Amino acid sequence: MTSALPNGVTALSHLGVIRAEGADAASFLHGQLTQDFALLQPGEARLAALCTAKGRMIASFIGVRPHPELVLLVCSRDILAATLKRLSMYVLRAKVKLSDATESTALFGLAGTALAANGIDAASPPGTRIARPVAGSEDEISIVPLYPADGVPRALWLAPVAAPRPVGDELDATLWQWSEVRSGVATLTTPVLDAFVPQMLNYESIGGVNFKKGCYPGQEIVARSQFRGTLKRRAYVATADAPVEAGQEVFAASDAEQPVGTVVQAAPAPDGRWAALVSMQIAALDAGPLHAGSATGPALAVEPLPYPLLADI
Repeated sequence: MTSALPNGVTALSHLGVIRAEGADAASFLHGQLTQDFALLQPGEARLAALCTAKGRMIASFIGVRPHPELVLLVCSRDILAATLKRLSMYVLRAKVKLSDATESTALFGLAGTALAANGIDAASPPGTRIARPVAGSEDEISIVPLYPADGVPRALWLAPVAAPRPVGDELDATLWQWSEVRSGVATLTTPVLDAFVPQMLNYESIGGVNFKKGCYPGQEIVARSQFRGTLKRRAYVATADAPVEAGQEVFAASDAEQPVGTVVQAAPAPDGRWAALVSMQIAALDAGPLHAGSATGPALAVEPLPYPLLADI
């Protein structure tokens, strides 16, 4: 896809923040999510998922641990309340307080030249956290490098609302959403909850699953999908010639009745087309033309993933 590449800063009003604070914050989340938060260091950031007992994802996060007793989880705002309620059910005697910190947190997306303008090394890899002090406060700004979009570096800026905002030209929020899709990293939203095991969104290949950590809901099924070679679906980046939306089924033209996948995320592109992240059967790549919504819906053209898939553990 050839389009104007994103540069600038945009407020991420579609995201929210769950705050976990207390002596057991990291250990509690360690037992609930696919990621190892007990060993997460201040200079690290991680993707993670909350799964059902059947291994299906019902939330996805970018998580940081600025201090030993504090973990911040960034997720889609439309699922935050339900996710917070579900996690709170399992706190029991754990010394952790879970809260919605969205209103007290400023979230920005930085792309292209905005990274250098804010003193961020564009070569900083995903999985790292850059800490910045906030003058007159014990709080910190967390900067999380993200997977690039079409080669354009990107980062998440997570800060107290009173902290100075990042500098840079204003970036249209729609263009940021397009860059999210083009990065190949899915953020779970309401239309696609309870639909995928993490590997169906390539989460094991982009640092979203730790197979060496202890038990969490759905862990046995997630591990079985990885080690027994039973995975038949993957996530792919695609372009569409007409609007598509999350939750739409994907069909091969050869079979109008049986869907082969699901649109996970979609956004309009600057050139008038649409970008889509699609989770579908691996075999469907050779099943002929693909369409969203129906066998005669918008045509989907699958493109190479912007990152390698993990072959083994």
